[in-house]
Amino acid sequence: MRKLLSPRNVLFALIVFALSAAISTPSQAQIRISVGFGPPPLPVYEQPICPGDGYLWTPGYWAWDADIDDYYWIPGTWILAPEVGFLWTPPYWGWADGAFIFYDGYWGPEVGFYGGIDYGFGYFGEGFVGGRWDGGHFFYNRAVLNVNVEVIHNVYNERVEHTVVNHVSFNGGPGGITARPRPQDEAAARERHIGPVAAQTEHRNAARGNPELRASANHGKPAVAATARPGDFKSGAMAAREAGGEYTPHASRGAAPGGNAGGAHANHPHDLAPIERITPNTGNAKSDKKYQEQQDKLIAKQNKEREKLQQQQEKEHAKLAKQNADEARKQQVEQRHQQQTEQLEQRHVQQRQQLQQRYSPPPARGGGKK
Repeated sequence: MRKLLSPRNVLFALIVFALSAAISTPSQAQIRISVGFGPPPLPVYEQPICPGDGYLWTPGYWAWDADIDDYYWIPGTWILAPEVGFLWTPPYWGWADGAFIFYDGYWGPEVGFYGGIDYGFGYFGEGFVGGRWDGGHFFYNRAVLNVNVEVIHNVYNERVEHTVVNHVSFNGGPGGITARPRPQDEAAARERHIGPVAAQTEHRNAARGNPELRASANHGKPAVAATARPGDFKSGAMAAREAGGEYTPHASRGAAPGGNAGGAHANHPHDLAPIERITPNTGNAKSDKKYQEQQDKLIAKQNKEREKLQQQQEKEHAKLAKQNADEARKQQVEQRHQQQTEQLEQRHVQQRQQLQQRYSPPPARGGGKK
């Protein structure tokens, strides 16, 4: 596990295959993936209309691909429930033992813990308020789900108070959601459940093969954020309205063309791209002005910290030259400099994301007050 801290690796490791708890039948193996840096914020997007009776909404999320050393977006989509009475517990990323761990989603009679992540559309961090099973039919809550009542008649309208919107996509760690499982969440995990169905696996594979869905290419604003049916990225697909917050590809990996990160060559602060200023658009002029002032102050502080680290590293270079150090020693120092730069940039990105979150307007992804 020490490999997770290597500055020249993407910090990926497959660390455990664990069988999920089962009562009456075995469930699918749950795969946990460990990554050294967190996923982008959740994008803001509209929900496609439900394609038919019995389809349940499965929120979009960021997945990890070790082959490309990058996160990629799996669009939210409607999926036919595998069994009457089953609901979907979304996957989530959590911080544990110095790394981000992926916990896969599952189907079961109750919605369990999904990290407290606000996925929208009835998944606001705890449980699910988008619908319920009754008499062998799923009834849709039109207050949070996009349903055509001329096609689907088993609907109801139950207003949901949800005014605090959070685009953070992981639980725990620096800047993450602080939620913990409730007793009912733990009970749900012990009930009989099954993993993602074949349609979800095919949907994930299609997303994995689409370069536009990679975080280093779309910077947290995927061209396909949600689809009406799994695997169909054209008919009824919805593009992200905006990114959920600032995202810069991690300095330990090369950014895709057009990326704004220093990539694999960001060994020193001067190799990093200039900090991008976000134009505030909260709909409130006073709030926009306050955000702009705090953003300017934060960027000025971060630029000073960059310069301080740059000067420190330059002094070490001069010392190496004076000592006529060999190549092995120079390489060792360069690796340490790259790690220092990565850690600085990751901390700075998290600080800017947290500032933006405080001034983000409610999104149109089922996350506002209904």
